[in-house]
Amino acid sequence: MTIARRLTTPVTGATLATAILLFVAHPSSVSSAQESNGRGATWVTAWSTSQQALGDTNITNATVRIIARVTIPGDGVRIRLDNTFGTAPVTVGSARIGYRVQGPALAAGSNRPITFSGTPQVTIPPAGSIWSDPVRLPVLAQQDLAVSLYIPGLNLRPSQHTGAVVTSYRSADDGGDVTAEEGRAPFTSTTTALWWLKAIDVESVSSPGTIVAFGDSITDGTCSTVDAHDRWEDVVSMRLDGLKAIINEGIGGNTLLREGLTPPVDSTPGLERVDRDVLSHHGVTDVVLFMGTNDIRRGATATQVIAASTSIIQHIKARGIRVIGATIIPRHNVAPVGTNTGWNADKTRIRNEVNGWIRTKAPFNGVIDFDQVTRDPANPDLLRPAFNCGDGIHPSPAGYYAMGKSVNLSLFHKAGQRR
Repeated sequence: MTIARRLTTPVTGATLATAILLFVAHPSSVSSAQESNGRGATWVTAWSTSQQALGDTNITNATVRIIARVTIPGDGVRIRLDNTFGTAPVTVGSARIGYRVQGPALAAGSNRPITFSGTPQVTIPPAGSIWSDPVRLPVLAQQDLAVSLYIPGLNLRPSQHTGAVVTSYRSADDGGDVTAEEGRAPFTSTTTALWWLKAIDVESVSSPGTIVAFGDSITDGTCSTVDAHDRWEDVVSMRLDGLKAIINEGIGGNTLLREGLTPPVDSTPGLERVDRDVLSHHGVTDVVLFMGTNDIRRGATATQVIAASTSIIQHIKARGIRVIGATIIPRHNVAPVGTNTGWNADKTRIRNEVNGWIRTKAPFNGVIDFDQVTRDPANPDLLRPAFNCGDGIHPSPAGYYAMGKSVNLSLFHKAGQRR
């Protein structure tokens, strides 16, 4: 049995300079540079998600089947499992990966066993992370894969990404190991959380690397359509057509900062998760930084948002990775209610000040002006009505489409060439 190494405890210090989470994991996961396998192919992260909480679900002697769509083609895959928020070790008794056809059903004969340092079982301690061994499984761009994990333990709560907009599946408790089953029958329950699966790498001979969409709920996909893959970065991925991977590291409600915000943050801020959720991936060439609205809503000043953004930009660029800035989209006024501090004209003024900095002064390698795309021509401080999903915060699917369509692909230079 293989035992994974740990992630360090998240940093929560008062200064921006020290608010960086240091990622310590399986040696294959610490560098964002591409790894050559000696055959001209390299490992590129082609799907990911941000774990954000300990789930409320209890899993006992059951199999979970997680659905994930890779964004580039390749000849093999490997998976990363994280127990970031777990309070107990989690043992994976066996694991498999195959082509998803529909629901939890797999293409016949595609379901391959996964091993970890040569063994079929692995135990991941609290805060731990592990990469699997490579699996010879050719994949297409935009292909849905099913990662099946047998969890033999008792009442295990999963470390998870809570707000996924893709349906995954599980068997009943005490259903045992059904990872090898290619049909639907054992998978009787659904979830839109993503349990334990952090990333999938693809072994590619063509892709020059991956773009990380690093953001909040507007990257995570609030108000997009479940299972439709119609978020802004999904649209960009379709336009790239497999030439470059793009992965989603958005968390609903996420902020840049932790200190001084009211109410307190409810997810690991961008400053603290940039190593875990950006720099730990393989082949990262570009990052789209699209945050700030939730800091402003919680009382941050323009100076604080700019300082936090600058710290993240500098940290990423120090690794030789390009950073593209995205302007903050309009947000409608809402009166404070309970712990929701609302939105008002002063917060819009701060948003506009930050956007001015993004467009003209920030040390980005390029800018995507989502504000200009989504604002109402009759009132630029509001969302265009057709692009407002109804809460005055999030785009509708039409809004997400317009955002993704507006992105100039030349920002991700050499999109079709190896870097």
